[in-house]
Amino acid sequence: MVKEEGKLKEKKILTIKAPIFTIDGTSSSTENLPHEIFGQEVNTQLIAHYVRVYLNNQRQGNASAKTRTEVVGTTKKVYRQKGTGRARHGSAKANLFRGGGVTFGPLPKDFSMSINKKQKKQALFSSLSQKATESMIKIFDLKGFSPTPKTALMAHAFKTMKVTGKILVVMTKVEENAVVKSLRNIVNLDIIQASTLNAYEVLNHREILFVDDAASELAIHFLKE
Repeated sequence: MVKEEGKLKEKKILTIKAPIFTIDGTSSSTENLPHEIFGQEVNTQLIAHYVRVYLNNQRQGNASAKTRTEVVGTTKKVYRQKGTGRARHGSAKANLFRGGGVTFGPLPKDFSMSINKKQKKQALFSSLSQKATESMIKIFDLKGFSPTPKTALMAHAFKTMKVTGKILVVMTKVEENAVVKSLRNIVNLDIIQASTLNAYEVLNHREILFVDDAASELAIHFLKE
């Protein structure tokens, strides 16, 4: 309840729903998604900060070039000091010679940035809420899927579902089973475990598919504290 101008005004909480699709690509029901995850206000500034931190932390920062003092080579004088009509040089390791040192070259650098656990979680919730408002989140019911891998069947299901662009499939656990083997050969599709889902992976894909109970597993993992 929210008090506004002396009156009690009830705050409406909209129910977030996602369609449930079966292996034949049809949908006949929906599933309620946790409002604490999929119904949050989208914080674009936090999302942008998280993506910048995430991408910086992927950089190795190991680019390096040797200066003239680090180049291994002869210390013999290039040619005699006088009488040649050329400039005076005392080392073949000088920066202007081929094989010599590099002037102002790159050095190893640590690009890593930090972000706290609460911000990481809130960035994930914001990105999932944004996808939910865009109707880009679906539930994929594969409980009765054949024990034999069938990539063609999966591809046909996605075509019937009209899922396009990059697809992120979220599973309760990623292991070598028929579902994973059927999915991994489809182009523009990535598989991730619910407990390791992050805001960057959500934003880097157009459609998010939660397989079976993956949405519930996500809520259990991130709302347990």
